[in-house]
Amino acid sequence: MDTPIRRSLRAPISESREKPNSSVKSASTAAPKKQIPPDQTNAENFYYIKQMNTKTPMVIVLNDGEELHGVIEWYDKGSLKVNRDGEPNLLVYKSSIKYMYKDEDDED
Repeated sequence: MDTPIRRSLRAPISESREKPNSSVKSASTAAPKKQIPPDQTNAENFYYIKQMNTKTPMVIVLNDGEELHGVIEWYDKGSLKVNRDGEPNLLVYKSSIKYMYKDEDDED
């Protein structure tokens, strides 16, 4: 009578060391979480850069209704520098700007 060949039900030791235990979920094997959308889309920066490069005349309307006419020279996180013809250049805080648009009257 021949003895039956026994087969191991376990994976070889070398494989078990490479693969993590499937019964324990680690952070890397857990279901992927939804990604949080970015805080900043850079659309504002793109707009400022485009207007600065083309030296587009702009109208900047402040919170109190005052309108500033000029060209945006530079910007940072909290302010814009506006160059104006025949008037002093201004540093305007973004928090004081209600809205802005291209100055259609200045274009020839």
